[in-house]
Order: sequence, then structure tokens, then C-alpha cells
Amino acid sequence: MAKLAQNFAKYMVYARMQAKGVVERPDVIGAIFGQTEGLLGNELDLRDLQQTGRIGRIEVNVKTNKGKSFAEVIIPSSLDISETALIAASLETIDKVGPCDAEVEVVKVEDVRSQKRRYVIDRAKEILHAMMDSTGLPSSQRMADMIKEAVRTWEVGNYNGLACGPDIETSDEIIIVEGRADVINLLKNGIRNVVAIEGSKIPPAVIELAKKKIITAFLDGDRGGDLDLKKLLGMADIDFVARAEEGKEVEELTKKEIFKALREKIPINQVVDKKPESKFEEIPEAEEIDSETTEFFNRLLEDLVGTRAAYLVDKQKQVVSKIPIPELAEMINDFNNVYAIVLDGKITQSLVDIARKRAISVVAGMGFKERVDGGIVKLIVMENMPPEGNE
Repeated sequence: MAKLAQNFAKYMVYARMQAKGVVERPDVIGAIFGQTEGLLGNELDLRDLQQTGRIGRIEVNVKTNKGKSFAEVIIPSSLDISETALIAASLETIDKVGPCDAEVEVVKVEDVRSQKRRYVIDRAKEILHAMMDSTGLPSSQRMADMIKEAVRTWEVGNYNGLACGPDIETSDEIIIVEGRADVINLLKNGIRNVVAIEGSKIPPAVIELAKKKIITAFLDGDRGGDLDLKKLLGMADIDFVARAEEGKEVEELTKKEIFKALREKIPINQVVDKKPESKFEEIPEAEEIDSETTEFFNRLLEDLVGTRAAYLVDKQKQVVSKIPIPELAEMINDFNNVYAIVLDGKITQSLVDIARKRAISVVAGMGFKERVDGGIVKLIVMENMPPEGNE
């Protein structure tokens, strides 16, 4: 197998250059840096990107034939795909190399990770065959299943920023789930036409998708699933609703449980007609908080100003812990019976989603960083700070 790309690189840009004269490697390198300088602004300046390690060493291989020069150019990139595409396109603006007129054409931009995946899959086959030869285990069928499962996990794609399966645009029927872990579980079990809403608001991309496809909402069998259902009921283009077994999340389901739930999906009109006592009962709004409790949270906010930390507070209004904000999402899992999060920072949707999943009732902060849907989580901002951006 060919040597893998540099460890840091996510993409490799391959380009061809043709010059009407004899040029050498330094001429090509100089043209690349010189003629793209300032074209895409300071943030995408090739020299700066190379100094910070986001663009790797540019490889140039020059050959001369009959008074003309031909070069192959390879640029490793750790930028995201859109920024890498801009860098690639900028190469085609080069019209001179040294004293000679030249043309540059981008041949392709390759995802290095796909090359690594191919290597891992091929190597996995070799290792599993060796295991079979030495121990007789696993069986050939089990080996095939293991490789299929690994491949399907890698098939998680991106649809307008949302985790999805590879058939999301080609399939006539789409399954909507809550998060990336749900997408991975369905992919492992052979379901490829799936997309995650990934947040407490229905993304515009999913709303548009629902206008064109037959949509099944596949939801957790817990309170979080009830909340997602409440949001989705506002979308007229949802066709069916499937639920995991009560108390289970979609990401936990076995293949048998997944297909059973999908077989038992309910048409949306039947879901709307369900009575409150059913499992699809109306979800309550955030609880009301009295003025004394609100003042208590404001005192905590004042105490936190400038600390870049957060308090975890229990129902008895006792501070359980003080945590640096960057560590909050990870460390909060170490604490039980948290009633409120009070932070020296602005409230984000991701923080509210964490609170909702942890059954935390209140999030108090210095304002809102974005539009936030609190749902059953009560949102409090420091007094004299208007809650712009919230709804």
C-alpha cells in the first residue's frame, strides 16, 4: 500500500501546472505563495497557514519536455473542506511561473481519511483471516458482520451541518432521529437514510427535507423523545412517528428492537389524535420560579462575575461545586441531583440541551449567545441585561 498522508492532514489538493518555458521547483513554489498572497484575506494566507501548521509542506515535481515545463503540485491541508476548496481554487488564478506564462488546473481534492479507512478495512480483513487460521474464530459470517459494522460507522456523513447516513438525498423516505449516536446505531444496523436534528430546535434543512420526502420521526422512549415529538408535531410534513421502547434511547436499541419500532410506526394523524393520558401526552413548560429564588440566582451570578466559572446548585439552594466553564460539559456528569447551572457566561443552546438531558430545571447566565429554546428548562439572565436573542 502507498504511504499514508501526513498525520495532521485531512485533505490533499492535487494540481497540475504547465509553463511555456523552462522553470524549476523554486519558481513554482514562489508563484504559489506570491500570486495567491492576499487573494483570500489574511486568515487564508498560505504563508501564515503553513507557519501555523494548517497547511503542510507543498510538494512539487517538475519535468521539462521540448522547452515546456510540467509540474505536479500536492498541498496537504488540515483546514475544513470549504476552506480547502478555496485554497485549491486560488491556485488556478496563477498565470505566470518565473518569467513564463503558465496554467494551473486542480485535478482533485482527496479526503485523506478515506485513504486511511481503505487501509484499515483491508488490514482488518488480513488480521481477521489470521485469527481464523490460528484459532478458528471468528466465523467467516461474524468476520463479515464485524467489517460491515465498522464500515457503516464510518459512513456518517454531513447534511447542512447535521449527521446523516449516505442515502439521505437519494432515498424517497427519510428517518429523523435526535443525535449523531442514533445515526451511528442505525447505520450499524443497515439503515442509511437517516438524519439527526441535533438540538432542541428543528433545523431549517430538515424542514426543507420534509417537504420533499416521506418522513418518519424515530424518537427516544423517554421524556426527551416526548419533547422532540412536541416540536415535530408543529411540522405538517412529518408522515410517521416511531418510538423506542419506553425508557430506552434509539442509540441503545438492538437491530431487532430498531426494526420492530419502525414496523410499528404510527401515522402522524393518529399521533395528533392521541389523548393526553397516552405516552404522547402534552409536555409541560418550564416551571415558574418565585422572585426570591430569582434574586438568589442573581446573587450567585454577581458572585461569579469575572471568574469564568459555573456553580452547580441543588434543590436546597446549596452550591454543590464550582467548575471552570470549559470543563462544565464533561464534569457535570459526575454530579447527581443538580437543580441549576449558574455560569459567568452567556447561555447557549448546547448548554440548555445538556441541562434538559440531565433533568436540570434552571440555567442562569449573563445573557444569551444565540437564539435559545429552553423548553422545560427555566432560563434566567442577570438583572439589567436584556435577553436579546432568546425566544
